Amino acid sequence: MIIVRIPYRVSFFGGGTDYPAWYRVHGGAVLASTIDKYLYLTCRYLPPFFPHRYRIVWSKTELCRDIDEIEHPAVREVLRFTGVDRGLEIHYDGDLPARSGVGSSSSFTVGLLHAVHALYGRMPSARQLAEEAMHIEQDLLHETVGSQDQVLTAHGGFNQVIFHPNGEIALRPMTLPGDRVRELNDHLMLFYTGIRRTASDVARTYVDDMEARAQPLGRIRAMVDQAVDVLAGGEDILRFGELLHEAWQLKRSLSDAVSTEEVDTIYAAARSAGAVGGKLLGAGGGGFMLLFVPPACREAIQRRLAALIHVPIRFEFSGSCVIFHDPGEAYTRPGSRGT
Repeated sequence: MIIVRIPYRVSFFGGGTDYPAWYRVHGGAVLASTIDKYLYLTCRYLPPFFPHRYRIVWSKTELCRDIDEIEHPAVREVLRFTGVDRGLEIHYDGDLPARSGVGSSSSFTVGLLHAVHALYGRMPSARQLAEEAMHIEQDLLHETVGSQDQVLTAHGGFNQVIFHPNGEIALRPMTLPGDRVRELNDHLMLFYTGIRRTASDVARTYVDDMEARAQPLGRIRAMVDQAVDVLAGGEDILRFGELLHEAWQLKRSLSDAVSTEEVDTIYAAARSAGAVGGKLLGAGGGGFMLLFVPPACREAIQRRLAALIHVPIRFEFSGSCVIFHDPGEAYTRPGSRGT
């Protein structure tokens, strides 16, 4: 049995420029960090006593005899891609809800790849996991997703990620003093709006014609470098929050689907209570709202947004990792290699 723990992520700047349709022409960059909230995947060989060969437990329970019967698209394609030749049981649990902007879909794909590789005795690198997850989501499933989530959840940490037009992706850890990282972390608050959405549906409203949005996307990319300069140069941390506010206004301009009247009301309430800036995480449309809040205003924000769930977060630096491994012995049937 294998248990893999995969972090979720929060993205600060550059979202939208990590889509291949954009960075393969213009290049792109994001500034983001994984957080101490996790997705857990348990994977084991299924004993041969059942009529089904695969048992997958997520928001539903699937009992299947063939990989082609599996409804969960990422599970189906990961098992095909990795060449699974034995019966498997897969369980999914998460600290945060799916379809909420924290990179849960890519965390799942990265984690399942990690779990299956580990079950078969393979030790993939974080780079390999990220590249395979991008291939599965973008090339095999044809989902409208970017490339930051796979890189971040595989590696972990607070990073600047650079996307080059030739397809190369460079990870640049933010090597800041510990007190500067803590200062930033202390200014962040995460709230769940309760609005669930499918990120690819929202993203499709602006990814299908990114050249028409070249001006705001170019500005969104430039703000990554500005934010890095603020943090590394020792400027007042409030400038980071002001940039978040500016970036959110640019992101909203990409498509009417990025925000909603309800989201705008929440954001306005937070600003009136002392938040300097903020944004919806992910493609937009709902999910989690990240706010930049001076510590003295945290209580006022919590009172004003009392109807929402506040999720305390800290940065984490481990990425996808195996937290339990018991190789055991695979059952065999007469005349077969395994279950």
